[in-house]
Amino acid sequence: MEITFLLNGKTTDAYLKEGIALYEKRLAHYVRYRTEVLPELKNTKALTPDQQKQAEGARILAAMAKADYTVLLDERGERRTSVQFAEFLQRQMNRGLRSLLFVVGGPYGFSADVYQRAHARLSLSDMTFSHQMIRLFFTEQLYRAFTILKGEPYHNE
Repeated sequence: MEITFLLNGKTTDAYLKEGIALYEKRLAHYVRYRTEVLPELKNTKALTPDQQKQAEGARILAAMAKADYTVLLDERGERRTSVQFAEFLQRQMNRGLRSLLFVVGGPYGFSADVYQRAHARLSLSDMTFSHQMIRLFFTEQLYRAFTILKGEPYHNE
C-alpha cells in the first residue's frame, strides 16, 4: 500500500517542517509514503471563502486518482483513538488497498465536490488547528499507528 498526504500549499514554519521530516523519515520503515503539495492559490484576498474552497477543490479533485481511497482530514470527520486509527489502516491493508490518500484542505475546508468524492472523513480533535499544524499532527499519528500495528513501544496505553 502507498499512502499519499495531499496538501494545499507548502509548510511555512521551519519547526513544522523539521517535525514533519522526522516522522516522514520514520514512516519509510513501514510503508511507501509520499507528500504531494498543491500550489497555493494566488490573490485569495479577492476571493470569497466559497470561491477559495471551489478553486482549491478543483485542484484537489485533479490530483485524486480513481483508485485512491480518499480520507479528508476534516473537523467534522469521525473521531478515532490512535489504536482505532491503527486498526483502520490495518483493515485497508488487509483488503488489499493499493493507494490511500489523506487530504488537508485550506483554511475554509473543502468544496462540496471534494466531500462528495471522498470515501471517509477523519477528525484529529474536537479542537480546531491551523491547516499547517495538522500536517505535523497527522504525520506523527500515522507513524504512531504503524508502531502500534508492529507492537513497538512508542505508544503507551
